[in-house]
Amino acid sequence: MPVTPAFDRQVHKARRDEALKRMRELAPGPSVAVLPAMPVATRNNDVEHAYRADSDVFFLTGFEEPEAVAVLHSEKGLTLFVRPRDKEREIWNGRRAGVDGAVKEFGADAAFEIGKLDEELPKLLGGARTLFYRVGGDDAEFDARMARMLRTLRQRARAGVDAPKRIEDPGQFVHELRLRKEPLELQTLRKAAELTRRGHLAAMKAGRPGVHEYELQALLEREFRGGGGRGWGYYPIVASGVNATVLHYNDNCVRVNDGELVLIDAGAEADLYTADVTRTWPASGRFTAPQRACYELVLAAADACIAQTKPGATIDGLHDVAVRILTEGMVKLGLLSGDVDALIKESAFRRYYMHRTSHWLGLDVHDVGSYRTPDGKPRPLEPGMVFTVEPGLYIAADDDKAPAELRGIGIRIEDDILVTKEGCESLTRAIPRTVAEVEAACAR
Repeated sequence: MPVTPAFDRQVHKARRDEALKRMRELAPGPSVAVLPAMPVATRNNDVEHAYRADSDVFFLTGFEEPEAVAVLHSEKGLTLFVRPRDKEREIWNGRRAGVDGAVKEFGADAAFEIGKLDEELPKLLGGARTLFYRVGGDDAEFDARMARMLRTLRQRARAGVDAPKRIEDPGQFVHELRLRKEPLELQTLRKAAELTRRGHLAAMKAGRPGVHEYELQALLEREFRGGGGRGWGYYPIVASGVNATVLHYNDNCVRVNDGELVLIDAGAEADLYTADVTRTWPASGRFTAPQRACYELVLAAADACIAQTKPGATIDGLHDVAVRILTEGMVKLGLLSGDVDALIKESAFRRYYMHRTSHWLGLDVHDVGSYRTPDGKPRPLEPGMVFTVEPGLYIAADDDKAPAELRGIGIRIEDDILVTKEGCESLTRAIPRTVAEVEAACAR
């Protein structure tokens, strides 16, 4: 794990200052936010999965080590609980920042060894009116630990020490801050998009009948990592032929056959920010007529959504645009029959397009931030928001209601879109996406 932050620590300090300001606005009086890092996960036996820092903790502190807990106090600033320096363990598993590094390198106002959490955290919680903590998160053991601390504090009420009366979700301010990207975040996302471009191009150039899906995955990962990124931001989907009709297929193990389409959903990660891109292309280098008709339909839906992206538009509204274009196209292709409005009302399109068109993007591939306003209405887009546009068309190989020439075709086209003051910018437009661009990139 890095013993210095990926970004200048002042970047994280500014984020914490804004977070503390919002904490005070949401909860007058002393308040505390407790943000535990993700626990290490076992892969098998004594082998662990590669550790990836908790996004909220990283956003506010830059700290990437496991077993850490970040505590924001409205009056005392940042306290970090971290693993102690340990020469023997550092020989085996890498250097640690330790308590001194937490203060000197990461800007904590105070720091303690993680073993002192049960002793020191109640001191920060005592007297606070509000606790910001996500109950029922990804770490049930930490939930239980927090419950024990709160119970102990309540039992000490007669001694003048009390537990917070309110428990609120820290996502109210942390996730809202993460939703609107800063210039440095956009710079990092652009780097992730460029590495993703290299990976997809490498796969398109090498993809031909006889190659295996896993070989294409290897090319993706070489470009993602070799270009200075941290690898993939989510496990890649490399799906050829009928595998492309399985939305989350990731076995990536079969041989690509002549005449098949290859759908690759893969994004590089740079300093924990990820791109999220899907491209679909012909293994033979040229689309067949049925493949092209399906591809141009999905592309038309994607282009229409991007063209209508601007401040004030909504993700729900863009999804409706995609659904209408796709449904109209399904009728023309013979996949559906009937009145388009009625088909949409009945959700008949879901037979061939069963997912939403967009999601937020950033530190997480499905990034945080509410999709609704406080009154429950679709949230208007604002400059600085980044999200995906990813319409698709998936026709099962055994769908006896579909024209025979369309069965087994799976297509998705996905781009990463930044909302600007004037409209939007596609961060991934340089990755071939029109029929001509894709066929040129796949030329043998």
